Amino acid sequence: MPASHLSGVHAFVETAHHLSFTGAAESLGMTKSAVGKSVSRLEARLGVKLIHRSTRRLVLTQDGEAYLAAARRALEEIEAAEASLSSNHREIAGRLRIDAPAAWGRRVLLPILTEVALAQPGLRLSLSLTDRIIDPVAEQVDLVIRFGETADTADLISRKLAEQRAPLVAAPAYLARCGVPAQPEDLLRHCCVTGISREMPIGFRIARPGCAPQRLRVAPAHEIGDGSAVVEAAIAGLGIAQMPLSLVADALSDGRLVEVLPEFGTVPVGIFALWPRTRHLLARVRHVVDLLAAKGQAGAL
Repeated sequence: MPASHLSGVHAFVETAHHLSFTGAAESLGMTKSAVGKSVSRLEARLGVKLIHRSTRRLVLTQDGEAYLAAARRALEEIEAAEASLSSNHREIAGRLRIDAPAAWGRRVLLPILTEVALAQPGLRLSLSLTDRIIDPVAEQVDLVIRFGETADTADLISRKLAEQRAPLVAAPAYLARCGVPAQPEDLLRHCCVTGISREMPIGFRIARPGCAPQRLRVAPAHEIGDGSAVVEAAIAGLGIAQMPLSLVADALSDGRLVEVLPEFGTVPVGIFALWPRTRHLLARVRHVVDLLAAKGQAGAL
């Protein structure tokens, strides 16, 4: 790409950021006129209008919004490559977009990423915490962390980081009020608190002696789309829940929750890192995945 074309991209990105030619000019050390002409040349080369101009303000067009996302990512990749080369490949740089389950992400992942970001000043994080299953390719996310297998991974690379048990738990007050289940089928007559899933059937993972693990379908009394809130609902006595051990260990240790059907709640749940094949060679993705795998082996996930 000719240098003049790249300067036009820079000018557009800065103008879009400030929604002002003046602000872009100050950021780039150029004149307002030069920034405007650079953006106009870019629009002429692309054959589309990127910015609506009026006497009062600038507004991105629909094409401008789409081009901005691609342009920002391209410039970030160039910046990261230059930082890596200038530091003899010792520095991990650029923006890393990660999506992870909400409760686990706040409790476990965020402290780890904080360590990484402090050790790698050139790294920029965009962290989304949601229990919704996303498509990292469609949503332009570099790295996704999920519990359990993901159904469609054709365009993704998957690496298992760790696994942990997901016990069935309830508050002592709930069990005193509703009784203690003796068999997995008893769960069908209890109030169950689950997450919300449109991708996979709702159910509890059950291990029976001599049998393959199964998913016991339940009709949830309460569906809650956040792992921390599921745990809090169980502590409040709304019903029986099944959550990864890392999210209920404290409540089990201090008695706010007790485990029910412990002999049936032994199915390990895998923690997986998934990333688009197109992101496989990014040093920052490899660095974070390798670190998480090491944490997993040490039992820190």
